[in-house]
Amino acid sequence: MSEESNTVPTMAEMAAKNESPEILFWVGCAGSFDDRYKKVTIAFVKILNAVGIKFAVLGPEESCTGDPARRAGNEFLFQMQAMSNITVLNGYNIKKIVTACPHCFNTIKNEYPELGGNYEMVHHSTFLQQLIDEGRIKMKEGGAFKGKKITYHDSCYLGRANGVYEAPRKVLESLDADLVEMKRNRSTGLCCGGGGAQMWKEPEKGNKDINVERTEEALQTGATTVAVACPFCLTMMSDGVKNKEKENEVVVKDLAELIAESQGL
Repeated sequence: MSEESNTVPTMAEMAAKNESPEILFWVGCAGSFDDRYKKVTIAFVKILNAVGIKFAVLGPEESCTGDPARRAGNEFLFQMQAMSNITVLNGYNIKKIVTACPHCFNTIKNEYPELGGNYEMVHHSTFLQQLIDEGRIKMKEGGAFKGKKITYHDSCYLGRANGVYEAPRKVLESLDADLVEMKRNRSTGLCCGGGGAQMWKEPEKGNKDINVERTEEALQTGATTVAVACPFCLTMMSDGVKNKEKENEVVVKDLAELIAESQGL
């Protein structure tokens, strides 16, 4: 990987030069610390650099948005984390933020305003769709995904919570792949089992884990790729595929990874 494609400036470095970015890329906990999801961060950075977007990250000044704390019922911790982030963001006069995590997206977009944090929040699926629509990402017809079956799993926090259903699908359609829908999709999509702070605990006793149920629906489509747009969904669906011992036949990938692959990045 060339230095050029992997350059990630921080807001502190930019501010020191009296510069400001077009967008702040909010990496999130998973994008920073989860080994599997770091690949999504790298893929998205490669795309931003390839199309010449001037962006920055907060680096060590970024902390958790507080979403898991609030979902788990710790309102005090949520407000502490949120206020800390808002102070940093407002200090840099940030206006536009792009993130690959629907949980970060939902929290900063819908819950930070009441604490004084008002920003234009864009999820990376919408941002990628805009870049494709503007012709800044040029998709090749008959690319690596032509004729391959891909199914898309709707993240609850992107779909039901924020009504973003079409952008991810348009991104996948641009790959020239065969997009096949699961039985439950869009507003009737089934949760992967990781939202609402469930990611951090073992499931209650029942007949079947939710991620296994959802993976079964994905496998029924005959798709060889399960596309996701959320770190929790990526983990839960990957675990579901492993549970079904299908990891040699079915891959779970984020939209950014699929676009980066199609571009040869």
